[in-house]
Amino acid sequence: MEKSGTVYIMCSPNKNVLYTGVTSELANRIWKHKSKFYPKSFTAKYNCVMLVYFKHYNSISEAIMEEKRIKGGDRKQKEDLILGINPVWKDLSNDVY
Repeated sequence: MEKSGTVYIMCSPNKNVLYTGVTSELANRIWKHKSKFYPKSFTAKYNCVMLVYFKHYNSISEAIMEEKRIKGGDRKQKEDLILGINPVWKDLSNDVY
């Protein structure tokens, strides 16, 4: 049986930088971004510590396809996704833990 997956978007506190990712363990991944577990990573470098969007999928392969689609889009499309579930760009991390 295939694992489920989640597509998520992190942003910097000033909302200038967005990062789109996919994971099968969202809480753990968000903790790693917030704690800068990988100090040389994109999210650590650009301080992407706010979870502003996430969507769960029944299979990791579905989630990966959606991540690629989102990454292929422009910033406006990403902002529209965020605004659709999180119009005030609140940090949704507490909704995950």
